[in-house]
Amino acid sequence: MALRLRIGIACSSLAALAACVSPSLPPPPRIPPAEKPHVSYDWHPLLIAPFGTLLKEIPVGLHEVLLFQDAAQGGDAREGGDCYALDGEPPSFAGRRPDEYLLCFDHDRLSRIEASVRLSPEGAGAAFAEACARWRANGPPSAAAPGAPPATEPAGCEGRDGTVAFRARLSGAEAPSSEVLSISLISAADSTP
Repeated sequence: MALRLRIGIACSSLAALAACVSPSLPPPPRIPPAEKPHVSYDWHPLLIAPFGTLLKEIPVGLHEVLLFQDAAQGGDAREGGDCYALDGEPPSFAGRRPDEYLLCFDHDRLSRIEASVRLSPEGAGAAFAEACARWRANGPPSAAAPGAPPATEPAGCEGRDGTVAFRARLSGAEAPSSEVLSISLISAADSTP
């Protein structure tokens, strides 16, 4: 019995000691209020292959898309060619996946990329103007063609960045709750923005 008593006292003493030495739990971390995430309007991720790449050398699966363009409504004959959509997810643009993402080929070589995303109308015009200013800052200054709208017009934006020419526009969508940001990327050697 004395042995059991000693073992019981020893266990109780060890349990009391362990309780004294165990660390206290730290207070829960303070979580700062959620900030509005920064949306990047960088169009460079849309270039999944360099212009001039052969259709069969594109590193992703594609399926052909038929496009109908009326020349009387501003269709440009030089923007013809065969266009393809990706079989998988397109690269992100303006913080979301594009509603439309097309790779267009002329004589089986990548010649144009078209993408569009829907934006909420709140602040879309200001965001587009800021994005356009950043896009233009990366390229050489361009002279406006005679009769062209001023460069600050919020509905359209064009310029160059290295070997890539871009044309973008912001327009109202079919749904009144969104705006559509559309961008065309073209080899600068093949275009005159």
